[in-house]
Amino acid sequence: MKSKDIHPGFIILGTIIVQMGLGTIYTWSLFNQPLVNKIDWELSSVAITFSITSFALAFATLFAGRLQEKWGIRKLIALSGFILGLGLILTSQVSSLVMLYLLAGIVVGFADGTAYITSLSNLIKWFPNRKGLISGVSVSAYGLGSLIFKYINTALINHVGISQTFFYWGIIVMVMVVGGSLLLREAIIDETPMNTENTQNKRDYTVKEMLVTKQAYLLFIMFFTACMSGLYLISIVKDIGVQLANLNVAVAANAVAMIAIFNTVGRLILGSLSDKVSRLKVIAFTFLITAIAVLILSFVQLNYGIFFACVAAIAFCFGGNITIFPAIVGDFFGLKNHSKNYGIVYQGFGLGALAGSFIAAFLGGFKPTFIIIGILCILSFIIAIVIKPPSHSKGKIN
Repeated sequence: MKSKDIHPGFIILGTIIVQMGLGTIYTWSLFNQPLVNKIDWELSSVAITFSITSFALAFATLFAGRLQEKWGIRKLIALSGFILGLGLILTSQVSSLVMLYLLAGIVVGFADGTAYITSLSNLIKWFPNRKGLISGVSVSAYGLGSLIFKYINTALINHVGISQTFFYWGIIVMVMVVGGSLLLREAIIDETPMNTENTQNKRDYTVKEMLVTKQAYLLFIMFFTACMSGLYLISIVKDIGVQLANLNVAVAANAVAMIAIFNTVGRLILGSLSDKVSRLKVIAFTFLITAIAVLILSFVQLNYGIFFACVAAIAFCFGGNITIFPAIVGDFFGLKNHSKNYGIVYQGFGLGALAGSFIAAFLGGFKPTFIIIGILCILSFIIAIVIKPPSHSKGKIN
């Protein structure tokens, strides 16, 4: 990696600013009830908006790499930041669910996903020998943006109302993402660096070449499992505390803050650890711990301590997985086409977000859903133990 016109520290700073701005979309739950109160929509109809945002975000990662090749990293992220901010500003004027879904869902989600994966991949390319740590810095900034703006957007809603909050939020995010993009520069790949997990991988795989390998599909299964376990817990953790652990609503609500804390800690600790030991061993550990935790939630009589210990463990492992998988994709398939290759694997995020809720609706409750997640975690644990980077010889990839 090299660039003569900027210090790498500015790349880190710019990426952190961009990712913090992007992460603010995870404050959406704050807006559900105020929108219902203002426009008299059904709460369930408003809440669907964030599901649309999440799918648009994941879908955008399929195209972001090609857009980066066409426009360059700074121009693409600046444009994404402008569209993201504009989408939120225009949301302040919506009067129909269709426009809410289009602007706050599709437009905001697509812009967010485009900037998310390209800024993350670019930063990893700048620091190829610290992929785990640097990925942790980036995705932790995304989470930090959500945490900080929970307080900012709450204060705005209370003081200026829901419509003006969307307007100010859009302005702030636009300034953050566009401003952060000015510090970014395209990483230049001199050669694909090797580490102990990547000794067989002597090349940069295109998407087409990656999809020929069995490893691409195994990584997708693992990432899907990791995302489903974490995202399903996040969506229903307070209800689990009330219904399964017999906690009152106020005490159970503390689990939301615990998830945010342990999710962030897991990103930093496990991401950094994965640079020092085998990433796949770290991933295997997270699946094993998650399997134990979800099976405890399914079969053990819960109390305050057991409930919070399981929640903390799952959140910690989920944060680590979200951080380490971008680095593993780089280890397996090279960095040149990283944003496009990771964009394929990242579809497990969108599907994982849906799967937990659909399984719960089909099977009728938390416990059977956790049992399914536990089985998938055990399967992913086995995959993490046996999977090896793809090798190629004489033009053949396997």
